[in-house]
Order: sequence, then C-alpha cells, then structure tokens
Amino acid sequence: MTTLRCASTALLVAIFASAATAQTAVPAAAPSAVPAPPTATKPPATTTPPATAQAPATADGKPNVDGWSGEIAPTKSTKGIALDATQTKLVETVSGYFGALQNLRGAFVQIGADNKRMRGKFFVKRPGRFRFDYSLPSRQVIVSDGKSLAIQDLDLNNEDRVSLDDTPFRLLLRQDVNLLRDAQINEVQQSADVIVLGLQDKSPDTPGKIRLYMVTKPALELKEWVTTDAQGLETRVEVSNLVKTEELDLKLFQIQQLGAHRNTPN
Repeated sequence: MTTLRCASTALLVAIFASAATAQTAVPAAAPSAVPAPPTATKPPATTTPPATAQAPATADGKPNVDGWSGEIAPTKSTKGIALDATQTKLVETVSGYFGALQNLRGAFVQIGADNKRMRGKFFVKRPGRFRFDYSLPSRQVIVSDGKSLAIQDLDLNNEDRVSLDDTPFRLLLRQDVNLLRDAQINEVQQSADVIVLGLQDKSPDTPGKIRLYMVTKPALELKEWVTTDAQGLETRVEVSNLVKTEELDLKLFQIQQLGAHRNTPN
C-alpha cells in the first residue's frame, strides 16, 4: 500500500484519499503528522439504517447504473447509528441535493490538520468529475476524469494517481446518489439553518470519513466539509461563491501529462 507523500498534496490524503493504493507515485517530503482535533459524533449503534430500493440488476446480478461506480457495498458491512424518521428524511434531503447536482464551481479554503490555509477554485461535473486548482504560490492540481483521480505538483513535476472507487467522495458524486443505501451514517443533526451529516463508505476499502455542513436558508446548499483520513487527521474545506447554472467544459477534467505541453486550463 503506497502512502501519498507529497506535502503539498495533503488535500488528497485528507479529502479524497482513504489509505488508497496509488497507481503511480513519485516520492517527496512527508507531510507533518499533527494530531486531529476530537470529533463529536453520536455513538454508533448496531442497528442498520433503513434500506431503500436497489437499482435494477443486469443479467450478471450487478446494479444497472449508467455512470461511474455501479457497485454497491454488501449490506453486511453496514454499521452506524439507528435513524429515526426525522433523521432518515434529512439524509434523503442531502442525497437529493447531490443527486440533482450536475455542475458546480466555486472557491475553496482548505484548513489542514496543521492549521495551514490554502485557497483556490474548484469545479464539479457529475458523475465523478471534479477539479481543484490551488492559488499561488502553490501549483497543485487535483483532477478526476470520471475514472481516475490525479494529484499533480507542477513545480516538482510529479503525480500520484488513484482509482475513484478508492475515495470516499464517490458516495456524493456517483450517477445515482443514495446515502441510505451506500453510506454508513454516523451523525445526523439539524439546527435552525444547518444540517450536519457524518458518513463514510460501507466498503472497508474506503475508510475515510466525511462530515458535511449544509445550510438550509435561503435554500439547501453545501457550505463546508470536514474529512478524517485513515490516520485520524482532519481537514476542513469551506466553499463559497457557488455557481450551479453554468455548463462546465469537459476539458477541465482531462488529466494532462506533466510537462511543457499541457493544454488544460490551470
């Protein structure tokens, strides 16, 4: 199992990675291991969340999903808290938000476990495509083409690459978002204008945890998320200036080779 070691690619480790195996890796300096702050969640129970209907199966018994990541985690791997009717409705509401999301762009601020702040712009095009461009002085790009996720350091001219199915965010960016079916729900809270949802993939191969913060006024919208990686380190990402009405160019999500002849906008 390969550890993604470039200090400037900490966003992958904390946001997308989950002890994933890299397809290609170039050694670099190790990131500082700062203990993550404690996470307040409801204690896990042994009861499974309510199940919802599975996608229609094909002849080989696999879900017939038109898009990335059609595999569904086995029910026997499900744990998490027992959801009451109100919590179930909240999870369905968040699922509906991501399920209806086609294009999204905006600005982000990443706050790492070492309290270092990094800024940039991000782009999402479901299913499975996203891009994070860091602002200078960093020259980092994280881009998914719908199959693979690449983390590129343009200054060091190196790249790490993983499969999308090895990242916990596949739950939110797949073709058919269904968190009650696919996620282990660890926390559901609601205040007057915020929903907090803690979840992780049912698959033991993607152990990263996500806590979503969704504002509800004037309309439901993603505000920030906190991720905990396999080492227990937390990273917070705050998003702003969100635009969902603009059709994003597929070229944004092409994984370009490193070197002088890149033609993807950075």
